[in-house]
Amino acid sequence: MPSPIRPRQENAAVAAAGAAILSHSRSGHLLRLVLIGCGVSVVPLDSAVNIAFPDITGSFGLPIVMIQWVVIAYVLTHAGLMLAFGRVGDIWGHSGVFRAGLLWIGLAFIACATAPSFGWLLCCRILQGVGAGLVLSCAPVLVTSLYPEARRSHAVGMFTLIYALGSALGPLIGGMLVARWGWPAVFWFRAPIALATLALWRGAPAAGPSGSGERFDTPGAVLLAAGLVGLLFAINAAPLVGSGNFRVIPAGAVAIASLAGFVWWERRAARPVVQVELFRDPGFALINLANALIYLVTFSVMLFVPYYFARLTTLPLAVAGAVLAVGSAGMVAASPPAGWLVAKISAGRVAPVGALLVAIGLGWVGFWGSDAALGEIVAALLVQGVGTGLFQVASMEIVMAASPPAQRGVAGSLSMLTRVIGVVTAASLLTIGFRAFEAGALGAGAGTSAAFLAGFEAIFRIAGLAAAAIAVLAAWSARRLR
Repeated sequence: MPSPIRPRQENAAVAAAGAAILSHSRSGHLLRLVLIGCGVSVVPLDSAVNIAFPDITGSFGLPIVMIQWVVIAYVLTHAGLMLAFGRVGDIWGHSGVFRAGLLWIGLAFIACATAPSFGWLLCCRILQGVGAGLVLSCAPVLVTSLYPEARRSHAVGMFTLIYALGSALGPLIGGMLVARWGWPAVFWFRAPIALATLALWRGAPAAGPSGSGERFDTPGAVLLAAGLVGLLFAINAAPLVGSGNFRVIPAGAVAIASLAGFVWWERRAARPVVQVELFRDPGFALINLANALIYLVTFSVMLFVPYYFARLTTLPLAVAGAVLAVGSAGMVAASPPAGWLVAKISAGRVAPVGALLVAIGLGWVGFWGSDAALGEIVAALLVQGVGTGLFQVASMEIVMAASPPAQRGVAGSLSMLTRVIGVVTAASLLTIGFRAFEAGALGAGAGTSAAFLAGFEAIFRIAGLAAAAIAVLAAWSARRLR
């Protein structure tokens, strides 16, 4: 049966002409956007796992600090693979990579849900990370391919909206599912979404290969993956040196050698994975750094607020999930107007404003105390969510605008990669910082709840100050890009 989006004989023309032809069919445009949104959503819906953190640690009899490995095993994997997958999409077609990701991640969700032990769960999270890398590497360029170049900022806003909507719904859905069926449900419910999207994918969407016969830079991809994994693992292992664990040394050596080899190789490669020359522009390098840092500080919400609800409030689990989703709901609300603002007043001006709002929201969380009113909790999370949405749209637009059209898959992957680097670093450093403040309070004679609150407040006050510094960094980088 012919595709409901376009007649079969037009498929080749659609792939060749891209967004200019796609825009002629409003119904086809909407269907493509819905399909991409459904496929992408399974990745940000991983925020449902955060509300299940207490149930996971409780089910396996683990201390809080072990939960970081549920995050690290997953994001470390797709951080190492995302740019390479983006380049594969640039060469052989973004749609094919996206479809492969849907199949892989759908099966990985089933594996995670049936994991019999914590070790098996971590292994299955690695498999899930491979699928997430495939999906995320090409999702931004698939969305932007639906819009003409002049409306790229609106396309970026739509992608941010899709991603934020999944992040917002995750805790809400997760809270209800965990309350009824336990932590495996946060994986079960996403498998049919991924597999159903794959089944409906026939005839959609565009963004085909950039050229026939182009070879993939395998050495560069391997060096990059080894370097990123080594770097993030070294960040995680560095604080353990004080306890006699020196894993940071081999991890750091692998990271330095691999990343240095990657830069050397990419400068000589005919078709590099990443054009490293882009990072010679201080403004471009700094906005990517700012993007990683903003996700480092904002991940504190998803990492610690679920434990605040569990230990210091009487909110039912489903309600706690809904409240945790408020920050992502703020991102959803901010994304469409952010695209408009970027088009009207420039991304370089919107990014610092977003970071300042993040600073206000996170700092506010640091003053909740043990008896914060529900309205105060919602307001603080909403402010930081709106700020994150503004910042994300602006920073992604800056990165996409600075990248050649033939490397838009890599550019979109780079924006997602900096987010992942921030999350992985946060899972390690924030957990370590929290433990230090909590231990200090316990050593001073505080009770368990009071010690938890001391660590919680300290982390969020520091995160708020850091976000204010990121606003300054974003403003400075914007001036350098002009």
